Amino acid sequence: MSAMRPLILASASPARRRLLESAGLTPIILVSDFDESSIIENDPEQLVRVLAQKKAEAVISKLPGAIQGKQISIPGEILVLACDSVLALGGQIHGKPRDANDAIGRWKMMRNETGDLWTGHALYLLELSSTSARILKSSVQAPRTKVHFANPSDSEIQAYVRTGEPLNCAGAFALEGRGGLLVRGLDGCHSNVIGLSLPVLREMMIEMGSEVFV
Repeated sequence: MSAMRPLILASASPARRRLLESAGLTPIILVSDFDESSIIENDPEQLVRVLAQKKAEAVISKLPGAIQGKQISIPGEILVLACDSVLALGGQIHGKPRDANDAIGRWKMMRNETGDLWTGHALYLLELSSTSARILKSSVQAPRTKVHFANPSDSEIQAYVRTGEPLNCAGAFALEGRGGLLVRGLDGCHSNVIGLSLPVLREMMIEMGSEVFV
């Protein structure tokens, strides 16, 4: 196996960055700016798989120029990771709420129910030259975690939405934040709900021939 390669995280999500850092990984942040609304897909698993791939590919298209000054060896190999999460509940797919009223309506539907939180993971191994980025390997996974929601009152829902936290989260809740108070339990990977499954990432990195512990 090779030593740890540099890792680009194709996401502006602070939660995903913190998850990687908590696992001893220091990502280079490059935001994809991919238009998620351009993808129409009714199956949540397929949706997050496609969105993760598109986000990763959008960042790859900016290389190597976008990493100028990042102290990355060229020529050399690098990993690019992109993720996307949605909540599926009641036959509907939910990303981030449009506004506070949308978040309140979502929570009134979610309370005392169980939803499926899907997170697509797309990991690419690239060989960089001074002028191009060649894809050597790629892997796409989309694990699911069942989320059992509590039964908050209307006033609790309104107070939570006023914090602003749910407006930036798929499913209108942040498990690692105050939204954790409104979740009764999980079936599946905890970090997957936050936006990135660390066990799945480990398996994908091993598939790429990259050490996780160095």
